[in-house]
Amino acid sequence: MTPLERLLAIEEIRQLKARYFRCVDSKDWDGLAALFAPDACFDRRGAVNLFDPWNRTFTPPLAEEPDVRVGREAIVRMVREAVEHLHTVHHGHIPEIEILDERTARGLWPMEDELRDRERRLVLRGRGHYHETYERLPAGWAIKTTRITRLALERGDGAADPTG
Repeated sequence: MTPLERLLAIEEIRQLKARYFRCVDSKDWDGLAALFAPDACFDRRGAVNLFDPWNRTFTPPLAEEPDVRVGREAIVRMVREAVEHLHTVHHGHIPEIEILDERTARGLWPMEDELRDRERRLVLRGRGHYHETYERLPAGWAIKTTRITRLALERGDGAADPTG
């Protein structure tokens, strides 16, 4: 790839992730599905566990069995069930995106999310990272794998539990 092609690919992936955040928050489930590769994997391990960067451990410890959703339909169903009845705000910041070749890339996105119930009571506020890989399909870049790790997590008094 030329340097210009690499920069264009990075920008396309940035736009892809921006659409992800918008689709989740606006409850655009068809739009969300279109962002994932057909065989995408979403690994939920670590979504509610805090990562300690000093001793490289999770609290509580990660489950031995992975909690992975495979396929865009299963991923959208999982996200929808978790946040459909919540007000959500997701932000991604200053990603590290590495183009591995013309068809594959990986990214690390610092993130923040806040989930509130219909009465606007805090359910969850978190900060951490999305760890992702991407695949270039005929229609453009798509999310191939995604995993969340958290550095901070605050639970509120909201009634819903988005962790399923």
